[in-house]
This record gives sequence, structure tokens and C-alpha cells, in this order.
Amino acid sequence: MPRPRTPLLSRDRIRDAALDLIDRDGLPALSMRRLAQTLGVQAASLYTHVATKDDVLDAVANRLIAQVDTSGFATGWRDGLLTWARSYHAALAAHPNAVPLIATGTQRRDEFLGMANAVHGGLVRAGWPARRATEISGAVKYLVIGAASTPFASGFADDVQVYLDRYPHLTQAHRLRADAARIDRDSFELGLQALVRGLEPGPSARAETP
Repeated sequence: MPRPRTPLLSRDRIRDAALDLIDRDGLPALSMRRLAQTLGVQAASLYTHVATKDDVLDAVANRLIAQVDTSGFATGWRDGLLTWARSYHAALAAHPNAVPLIATGTQRRDEFLGMANAVHGGLVRAGWPARRATEISGAVKYLVIGAASTPFASGFADDVQVYLDRYPHLTQAHRLRADAARIDRDSFELGLQALVRGLEPGPSARAETP
């Protein structure tokens, strides 16, 4: 029987299958055995392309972070933060089950390191001291991870009886779930804009500790 022209396995195919599995069943469901079953191969075959499960997870994390845009720092720290945060949030919102993986941080992940380097460099070039630049990056990460992992509006029950009598200020809360996507999107944007405004007028007018 001739060999297939397209290899059955590749590092990218393993990574993409892992992300599909995480999207469908959650991060705890990913195992090398389950991943091999999804791909229709033996688990041992995976190790020709990836060293460990952590290697697979790093590849998934790098794929998501590769979608994040840090180019806005070329036109200033404000544009940089807004573009970075919005694209970061969009990448994670598309794959909410993978957010806990991204929340574990940079580690040795190339795309993460490239993103962190671009953000920190952009802030320092704009005049922010290195310490404050690190704190600003952390604040944006907390906002993005929190918004992507804990949606607000969809957490409310859509049964009005839950709120009547006992919670007089929440009598309209049952309506939130139906409009959850807009509320969560606008709430994230409100938080982001508030964060950036809180950094005004910028580094040149502040007495910062390096």
C-alpha cells in the first residue's frame, strides 16, 4: 500500500487536535491517550512529534498568543495597550476552556515571551519606567484573563422568581443572560478604558520610581 501523501501526524495537527479537544471537553479532558484516540493513532506515535503533554500544551498556548496584536505600540503606549488588550481578549474569548492554560503565564513559551518583550519594550520606549511597565502589563493581563474566564452577565439565572421579594435591586437580573454577550463585551471595554485613563497623562508627567 502506498504511503499517504499527507502525513498522518505533524506537530501542528497534534496541536490543533488538542485545542479542539480542550474547546469541546475542557482542559482536564486532555491526555495523550485521549488525544491519540481523537487522531486515530496509537499514543506512542505522538511522541515522534512532541516530547510530553506539557509540550502539547505549550504549543496550544503559543497558537493562541500568536493571534495577539502588539503592533499598536509603534504609535504610542495608549494605542499599544488598547490594541494589545482587545486582541488578547478576543483570542481567549474564542477559546474559553483554554483560559486556565494561558493564565499560567509566560514560562518558556516563545510566543508568550515575544508578546511580553513587545509590550514591555513598547511601554519603556514610551517613557514608562521598567517597574511601572511591568505593573501596567500585569494590570492588563488581570483584566483580560478575568474577563475571558469569568463572564459576568451569563452567571445570573434567567428565572425572575429567584430575585423577587428577597433581592429588590436585582428584579431585572433575569434579563441579563439574554444580552450576556453584549454586556460582557461592553464591561470589558469599560474596564480597559478606565485602566488607560487612570494612566493619564502618561509617563512624562509622573514622578515614577524606576
